[in-house]
Amino acid sequence: MVETTGGGPQDGAAEVLDRPLPDGVRRRVVQIVADGFGGLTVAELPAQLRQYARFTPTRRAKFAGNAMAAALETDPLFRQRIGEKLREAEPELTGALDSGSPPPAADPLDVAAAAYVLRPPGWVKLVTAAGEEAQRADAERADEETRAELERLRAELARARDHTRAETERLRAELDAAKKETDSLHRKLRSALADVKRGEAALRKLRGEMEAVRAEGQTQVSAAESETRRLKARLGETEAALEAARRAAREGRSVEDMRVRLLLDTVLDAAQGLRRELALPPVSVRPAETVDAVEPGRMTPKDIAARALSEDDPAVLDQLLALPQAHLVVDGYNVTKTGYPQMPLEKQRLRLLGQLAQLAAQTGAEVTCVFDGAELAAPVLLAPPRGVRVLFSKPGVTADELIRQLVRAEPPGRPVIVASTDREVADGVARAGARPVASAVLLKRLS
Repeated sequence: MVETTGGGPQDGAAEVLDRPLPDGVRRRVVQIVADGFGGLTVAELPAQLRQYARFTPTRRAKFAGNAMAAALETDPLFRQRIGEKLREAEPELTGALDSGSPPPAADPLDVAAAAYVLRPPGWVKLVTAAGEEAQRADAERADEETRAELERLRAELARARDHTRAETERLRAELDAAKKETDSLHRKLRSALADVKRGEAALRKLRGEMEAVRAEGQTQVSAAESETRRLKARLGETEAALEAARRAAREGRSVEDMRVRLLLDTVLDAAQGLRRELALPPVSVRPAETVDAVEPGRMTPKDIAARALSEDDPAVLDQLLALPQAHLVVDGYNVTKTGYPQMPLEKQRLRLLGQLAQLAAQTGAEVTCVFDGAELAAPVLLAPPRGVRVLFSKPGVTADELIRQLVRAEPPGRPVIVASTDREVADGVARAGARPVASAVLLKRLS
């Protein structure tokens, strides 16, 4: 709402803004005052602003923003002097405002800020319109962020469903195995009960024979008593075995787990003993070193591709890297573009390789980082950090294909983890026996 006091309706100085100045417009106004500040003498400045006379425009906007905005609003002479400096700096914009027709291609915030300083007729409408335009832009940006977050949550839900389905299948398989083991224990229990019955029948027979021969003399009686004690001992052993079988049937799966762990410990101890017996040397060549690729510093300017591919729990990655002889393969640009895309490619590589070196030192896992190759003016020269192998794809070979070659080069059974958000890469390495993890998971672990 616009109020008028004093002059006629075309007097812009009589118009009053009935709401706070929009943030975007206020920042432009403060910048205009800070730029025009330096062209005034100390005597021309309001008293409360003279202490900032020697500040640079950036420092004035930072430390004296509120004071300059207040002086511009309350001191007409100071506002007039700043307006003159603005006319000198922006003659086209200020001339259009004086004529009442702002340039259609101009930024609404710049137009509103200049109108606030110059106070031409209708300046309140320009300021209000700029505020509404900024609010619309903020609303559109918030809507886009909400849609992106919704898509991310949908993707996480799909991954959770897949994980739940796989876990359900695994539990069903374990349940079937437990049922088979229980059936086996039931058969053993029935066999033990039959043995007990046979033992009891034999005991009854022996007792009858003992009564029949009791008349034959004390010697035979003593012999019969000795035999009876022996049979009682056998009966106790049989009952103890029966009770043990019953306990095993009640414990069910825990007995099988104990047997499996014992078998695993036996196999591991045997393997270690065989290695000591054969005096096998440690492996010096890794399968990843047999894959045809370009190492940094050894390529022609046309050998490198710069194609970056775009994106639960870090504890899962720690568990995977804790496996024996684990090999972590990282889709380099996919991870950096997910974590810090605003940085130059060179700084992205250096930051990621530094973090991977720390991860390799902490976990002891083998780490290979793969980057896309692209035509550059010069080769990429860098010294790979300790514990990290750095590879660039050759011309005509993408980093995705190089990653799949690395996975296929590994022996079956070795734990290989591939960090990439690319769905095609994840599906391909999963079919080859590797374990894909999202780039966001690796970034959380590195941070």
